[in-house]
Order: sequence, then structure tokens, then C-alpha cells
Amino acid sequence: MANKKTDVDNAGDSITTRNANWKFSGDIVKNFRNHVRKSVPLYNEGHDLVCRLSDFFVKHDSVVYEMGVSLGDLLLRLVRHNQSKTNVKWYGIDCEPDMIQEAQEKFSSYENVILEAEDVNTYDFQKSDMIISYYCIQFIHPKARQQLISKIYERLEWGGAFVWFEKVRGPDARFQDIMTSMYTDFKLEKGYSAEEIVTKTRSLKGILEPFSTEGNIMLLKRAGFVDILSIMKYVCFEGFLAIK
Repeated sequence: MANKKTDVDNAGDSITTRNANWKFSGDIVKNFRNHVRKSVPLYNEGHDLVCRLSDFFVKHDSVVYEMGVSLGDLLLRLVRHNQSKTNVKWYGIDCEPDMIQEAQEKFSSYENVILEAEDVNTYDFQKSDMIISYYCIQFIHPKARQQLISKIYERLEWGGAFVWFEKVRGPDARFQDIMTSMYTDFKLEKGYSAEEIVTKTRSLKGILEPFSTEGNIMLLKRAGFVDILSIMKYVCFEGFLAIK
């Protein structure tokens, strides 16, 4: 007789989860850094790209936000990259207190970095020169996304930048099948088993809801953005730069 399957499964990297119940808290916090770098193509290269982009938008006295700051790795790189600029205020926002608590230690010597456990949908942003979302908005319910993108546009200074990285869907079923197959191959090559890949996919049902490239661009345009550029693309992962 086959063993009875439990409702708790292994998604790889010592992360356990359940069907349609992925969370960014608990055991994932300690294992998140390794897991996300193996799961998202060009993850570190994207961090480097965001830092290089910040040269054009972060000035003396700027206010900068990272939404979904998680462990603070990107934010720390940004702070160090821009250390020659004075009186910059850096804000890291995340809805998971466990992530914020884990990130706090690396910023203990930076008085100009503020980490807050808040929901970006209700958060009151200050006027900003740069707002960054690095694979965050894809986890926000689709019905709330337009309002959030519109708020980001409104809170940016004129000439300010919204840097937005997302997982994206294909423009039609054929392309989606190709993208899904290629991404599965990518994860297999990173050492995940077929069972771990299926477990992760099942856990994200109703939680990770990507839009297509065109769908994301339409969100930006409806918010008021006119100047929009795709700055990085790897199959189903894409970065956008939108300037107010």
C-alpha cells in the first residue's frame, strides 16, 4: 500500500509548504536568500542593474523606497552604492514582520535607513525620487494593483523613477507553454527535483498571479506613466523602468 501523502510538502531548500498556502514567514526566512537566488534567473544581476539605475535618480536629500524589502539585500547594496550622496532617506517596506526582524541587524549602523512592517496597499508614501518593487507586486491581489501603481505614480517626484521587476505570463497559450517548460528546465538544472517543483507550483496557486508584459504596461499607462522601458528580460521574468 502506498504511503498516505501529508498536507505538508517540501518545496526545496528546507522549505515546507501546503497547497495554495505559500508564505514569506516562518522557516522560509532563514532559507529565503538561497531559495530565491536559485528560483529567479538573473536575480543578482537584477540587483546590480537597479544600483546602476539609481545613479540617475538618487540625489542629495532624496527619499527612496523598496517595496517587499524582504531580507534587505538589495536595499543594503543601494545604500552602499549611493553612500557619497548626503541626507538620503531609505525606506524598506514589507508586510512580513519576520522578514523585517531578520533584516534589521544589517542596518543597525545606518541611521538613514528605516524598515517598516507595513502593507504597501495602505502605506502612506512620502514624495520620492525612486520607488522599487523587486518581485513584490506579483503577490498582491490583482484587484488592488491598479490602485497601488496609481499611488506610486502620484507619490513620485516629477522625473522620479519606478523600477519594477515581475514574473510575467506569455501573451498567448503557445508562448505560455514554452515559457513554463523553459522555466521548469531552469529549476531542474538548479537541482530542484520534479516533486519539489510541483510542490512549489501548487503552493503558489491563488498567491502568485503574474500579468503579461502588456498587462503590466497597461497598469503603468493607466496610472499616468508615459515613459516606460523594458530593462531586463529572461523568459518569464522582466524588469521595467517607468519615469514620471
